[in-house]
Amino acid sequence: MTDAAPEIDRPLTQDGPALRLWMIDASAYIFRAYHALPPLTRKSDGLPVGAVQGYSNMLWKLLRDMKGEDGPTHLVAIFDHSEKTFRNEMYDQYKANRSAPPEDLVPQFPLVRRATAAFGVHCVELPGYEADDLIATYACKARDRGGEAVIVSSDKDLMQLIGPQVVMWDPMKDRRLAEDAVMEKFGVTPDKMIDLQALIGDSVDNVPGAPGIGPKTAAQLLDEYGDLDTLLDRAGEIKQPKRRETLITFRDQILLSRELVKLTCDAPAPEPIEEFAVRDPDPEVLGAFLDEMEFRSLRARVGDGKAPVKDGSAFAARPKPLTAPVASPRFAPVDAAPVAAQPFDHDAYRCIQTLEDLDAVISRAQEAGIVGFDCETDALSATHAGLCGVSLAIGPNDACYIPLTHEHPPAEGAGGLDFGGEADAREPLSQLDKPTVLARLKVLLEDPGVLKVVQNGKYDLAVMARRGIRVAPIDDTMLISYVLDGGKHPHGMDDLARRWLGHDPIPFKQVAGTGKSQKSFRHVELKPATCYAAEDADVTLRLWRILKPRLADEGLVTVYETLERGMPAVLADMERAGVRVDPARLKRLSSEFGMKMAELEQQAHTLAGRPFNVGSPRQIGDILFGELDLPGGKKTASGQWETGAATLESLAETHELPRVLLDWRQLSKLKGTYTDALIEAADPETDRVHTSYQLAAASTGRLASSDPNLQNIPIRTETGRQIRKAFIAAPGHVLISADYSQIELRLLAHIGDIPELKRAFAAGIDIHTATASEMFGVPVDQMDPETRRRAKAINFGIVYGISAFGLAAQLGIDQGEAGAYIKTYFERFPGIRAYMDATRAEVRAAGHVSTVFGRRIHIPAIQSKSAAERQFGERAAINAPIQGAAADIIRRAMIRMPAALAEAGLSTRMLLQVHDELVFEAPEAEAERAIPVIKRVMERAAEPAVALSVPLVVEARAAGNWDEAH
Repeated sequence: MTDAAPEIDRPLTQDGPALRLWMIDASAYIFRAYHALPPLTRKSDGLPVGAVQGYSNMLWKLLRDMKGEDGPTHLVAIFDHSEKTFRNEMYDQYKANRSAPPEDLVPQFPLVRRATAAFGVHCVELPGYEADDLIATYACKARDRGGEAVIVSSDKDLMQLIGPQVVMWDPMKDRRLAEDAVMEKFGVTPDKMIDLQALIGDSVDNVPGAPGIGPKTAAQLLDEYGDLDTLLDRAGEIKQPKRRETLITFRDQILLSRELVKLTCDAPAPEPIEEFAVRDPDPEVLGAFLDEMEFRSLRARVGDGKAPVKDGSAFAARPKPLTAPVASPRFAPVDAAPVAAQPFDHDAYRCIQTLEDLDAVISRAQEAGIVGFDCETDALSATHAGLCGVSLAIGPNDACYIPLTHEHPPAEGAGGLDFGGEADAREPLSQLDKPTVLARLKVLLEDPGVLKVVQNGKYDLAVMARRGIRVAPIDDTMLISYVLDGGKHPHGMDDLARRWLGHDPIPFKQVAGTGKSQKSFRHVELKPATCYAAEDADVTLRLWRILKPRLADEGLVTVYETLERGMPAVLADMERAGVRVDPARLKRLSSEFGMKMAELEQQAHTLAGRPFNVGSPRQIGDILFGELDLPGGKKTASGQWETGAATLESLAETHELPRVLLDWRQLSKLKGTYTDALIEAADPETDRVHTSYQLAAASTGRLASSDPNLQNIPIRTETGRQIRKAFIAAPGHVLISADYSQIELRLLAHIGDIPELKRAFAAGIDIHTATASEMFGVPVDQMDPETRRRAKAINFGIVYGISAFGLAAQLGIDQGEAGAYIKTYFERFPGIRAYMDATRAEVRAAGHVSTVFGRRIHIPAIQSKSAAERQFGERAAINAPIQGAAADIIRRAMIRMPAALAEAGLSTRMLLQVHDELVFEAPEAEAERAIPVIKRVMERAAEPAVALSVPLVVEARAAGNWDEAH
């Protein structure tokens, strides 16, 4: 690093072009490259080089695209130097929650700097400052000297710099970001971005901001009051109580946040701008580096290192950029590389508008025997979504979109969908007759000889089922990825496309807009709709060609076929069916909860000696620890007292107020999350609630439920039971609840080969009583409830890594006694200790564990440099094979259940899955016949794959509502 040289306060040349300084946010480039591509190592020695290759591809593309008369005169790549900066002196928690970079990325940092230099691009960095501050400093210098600054990045933190002569360039989307782009995304002009970020904070950098204020609210406040200082000075005028209190209470925190997000324009410039003059790389230096890295494909494209000049300016409307080839996936077959590398050509996609073209596409798909399939709708809920069109893909760039219900958007000011006279003047959109198209597609989509490849296909299956089409057979790329890499990375289409194809799919907002201006997909014009929809099918089919062969290579075909492939169809039917609720009962419960909350609030005021906001953690902390002087108070980084549930539970032992506050919080959650939300979610015509299940949510295979979440309704509390009573059967029907009994403890007995537990389960003895008898020497017939309770706490806690401290808190005993219990437990059941030790060894060696059915569960935390994170990874690994096997068993049961019910001549249908429980709706007359079928399927679900050494037991009963059936 050289000493700063004096800068010239004028344009750099008298006769040549004015200064045009381009600055690459290199640190952002590195992480984007790392996460976009699959793992890649140098063949000669195993050195990780995936990020280096991705970075080099991106840099070469930029160098090629920026050529032209409006390209840069000067170019520099700016790096972060270190984690600690002057901001950490202002706020010691700044970026405190950032995890260390992945271990395989660390050795690539210096290689990326070498790559930058090899391509002839200057590098700068500065200790104590972030790259963003150097970018700000050089941008200001270029602007002040009459030049133009172009920041190559899409990071919102840099948008505050945009203004006259300073713009940003998003290299992934080839898009110029000026003032209008900031206004479109955040609702404020760039000069207000600092104030907006001070309000919303930043969880990534641990900038606190104003709790509860998001981008939209922040933009509204700044629009109304002008700037942050005025807003804070006039906060008392704000009508909304919560918003007013937040701004007043957290004023100092907000002002600190403003200082943290503000970029400095006067950082010491490590080198003068003159050093950044654009130059072609030295062919020998670049060639030697690419050869050393073994980047043969890039080496061939680069040639002599001189990037070809592209027509037009980098900011003009340019031809579609070519996508640089990416590394082939580590486990993919040899022929997968061309699929990943082939550029996407949106101009090749076709909009099908004649029956001849439709028939030709269907014929070609049938001949190929495989087709990528996706449907576009006008809503997120498959239960109510209208079908806008269907896309099909037969090969890379060989994709089409079949529009069905597109229409012109409402004329400005017309309101709703009534276009008035103006709509009549517009030409009708050229689309085929919907019933005719669906009839032809039904033949293709139900053809057993044609594989339909989908991504998160549960939604598409549900949409098409409502139109009388049962799409089958299918392969789901999301679920294939989930089986291969569960726990390692996300499995959404955009994430997979970036990782395996090096491609960013067109975002929905690009074709439909954002915020208030966002339009329904049926109002999107056919050209952009075709590009967007056909690309989805194209991406999906490409991903299948890369990922599907890995199932065989890695021995996971059976896992996918028996645990995942059948689930989308099963869940689609369950979601369409929904479950009936009693709105009147929910409204009564909501009212009762509200009245009880008011009573608890009054009790809290009496106990505190004055009124206060029981929903305000700050006021609660001030009363408990400031006014009542209760012991054990701890403050957060923002200076506020901790008042979480654990803190209040501890304080409740010595004072009544914390218990009242806990009761109020529980009712508040039940009211907001369930009674009020279920009323809102119920279909007004049927009174049925249609939840949505996520298949690839938890790495262990457990399903997640949302919109609304029906899996976390309390079971053992009276209030939770009252909510379950509001779930009712349709007239003439009953609900059947079928629940596995202690399935995880049964699996622990089998997996850990614990003779004592296996004997108890085989004999039908209460397992907690049996455990207590083994541990404490009390005969089973003389067991007292307290001793059994202690054994139960250990049984359920031991495989979750419960500590003596945790057990002591749960049982209300001292740590020494709790530690003695745990020691005795391991002495009486040595197989459990052996299982735990073996699992720790397995996950340390392989980075993953497996269930008895072969599901692989990756545990990334086991590779962490942090001892605490590694210990967390070990605890997760110990539990994962047990919880995962339980999830596998209920999946196997769910996949088999519809056929079993149909074969028995039953119309009973499955409605809900809640962890170890399945809920059915059956006609009253067939409930007695349905229960034995349900129990048989569930209790034999592990067979024939695994011969369990303990019996699976299912308890099932029928009733008019969920609570009574459970």
